[in-house]
Amino acid sequence: MKSTLPLGKKNLPKALPLRKLIGPSFIILGLGLGSGEVILWPYLSSNYGLGIIWGMVAGITMQFFINMEVERWALINGESVFVGFARMLKWLPAWFILSTFLGFGWPGIGLAGATLLSEVFGLQETTIAGLGGTNMVGIIVFLAIGGILSIGKVLYQTVETLEKYLIMIGVPFIMIITFYLADTADFVALGRGIIGQGEGFMFLPLGIVIGQFLGAIAYAGAGGNLNLAQSCYIRDKGYGMGIYADRITSLITSKESKKKFSLSGNTFPTNKKNLARFKEWWININLEHVIIFWLLGLLTMLTLSLLAYVTAYGLEGNEAGINFVVNEALAIGQRTLPCIGIAFLFVVGVMLLATQLTVLDSTSRIMTENFLLLRSKKTYRVSVVYYSILWIQILFGITVFTFAFDQPFELIVLGAIINAFTMFVYTGLLLFLNNRYLAKQLRPSAIRNGILSTTFIFLGFFCTLTIISLL
Repeated sequence: MKSTLPLGKKNLPKALPLRKLIGPSFIILGLGLGSGEVILWPYLSSNYGLGIIWGMVAGITMQFFINMEVERWALINGESVFVGFARMLKWLPAWFILSTFLGFGWPGIGLAGATLLSEVFGLQETTIAGLGGTNMVGIIVFLAIGGILSIGKVLYQTVETLEKYLIMIGVPFIMIITFYLADTADFVALGRGIIGQGEGFMFLPLGIVIGQFLGAIAYAGAGGNLNLAQSCYIRDKGYGMGIYADRITSLITSKESKKKFSLSGNTFPTNKKNLARFKEWWININLEHVIIFWLLGLLTMLTLSLLAYVTAYGLEGNEAGINFVVNEALAIGQRTLPCIGIAFLFVVGVMLLATQLTVLDSTSRIMTENFLLLRSKKTYRVSVVYYSILWIQILFGITVFTFAFDQPFELIVLGAIINAFTMFVYTGLLLFLNNRYLAKQLRPSAIRNGILSTTFIFLGFFCTLTIISLL
């Protein structure tokens, strides 16, 4: 594999200032908005209270350090981390294709968004051509996602722009509602929950489904293999050595879409000048990710969980799928204005659908790169393969909707559990990759290695508990 995936040698460009680095973390944050932030953690909070949200803080913190090790590889080598994994073991691309499809192939997030929008527009009881209104909305949305991703001239810019606007509009709206409805006692319960103190329990309540809790930890952020896609976004944004890499462009609006390019990147000589530049890149990239992904992501998750607690905790029907979101909307409408409750449902539905778009983009990137890595050629028509896989996934989702499947929550939980197991696997792989294949001056510090090792053990522990609970 080394001969077919050679690393070139070029100098590291000057680091960009922090204000010009904002971008990739919006995508990885957007990937989490439709799973952990909007669904799983609020679901747990509406059913068990806020004493479980310590797991949310732990989950997003672990994912911050995972993501930074993924970004480290991309900054230094100007390629995705999947290329690095392929240098380690030539069969790993097959594992990442399989685990990505198993974790995200079923359109649970999109179906959840379609369910909420159907509720908003009164289509849940409608039947069109033998299909329920929710399923028809899902089909229309998947076709629209394919069109958006296919028409945008440079794929990365399309996805980043959509996520920025979604987060800048949706998150403040939800925060305003939450702070209006919550009182001092609710914020006290939130503070206690961060340290694991619940109502009559510490850390985990009696009767909680371990698989759901594990899935929520995995989705406290992007989750699963989607974290690894951060290396693709760093490369495509042109950060660090990614400045020398090619980008995926539209088959329809770009003349460069059929151009062949290499998946392997370039690294830099470890001289004094390049090491100083890398240090500056590393500081700025960490700041960008801690502000956008960790801080904004944590605030969003805490806010949504608090809102679920304030409006839906203890209500009947919360345990049934995503009914708790409808309960939230009804409570918001009763305590403010009915139109605000409807607006909340609409915003959450759009968040879920935008997340489905980003998931389809990220999974298509992941499976494209790993499919091509299995072929072991030097150059590839990446855009052609990417759009082929994207539309295969879209058609698969439409097929699921056509068969009238209407239980999105079960799909989301199943995907989350699978993704927790994949995170356990690749955390160990990342530790080995960055400590074996990078120059000594560029390897993770002892503190970061310690945190990733703890993450590996933590995920392994809860994965084991999940398996035991299913036996």
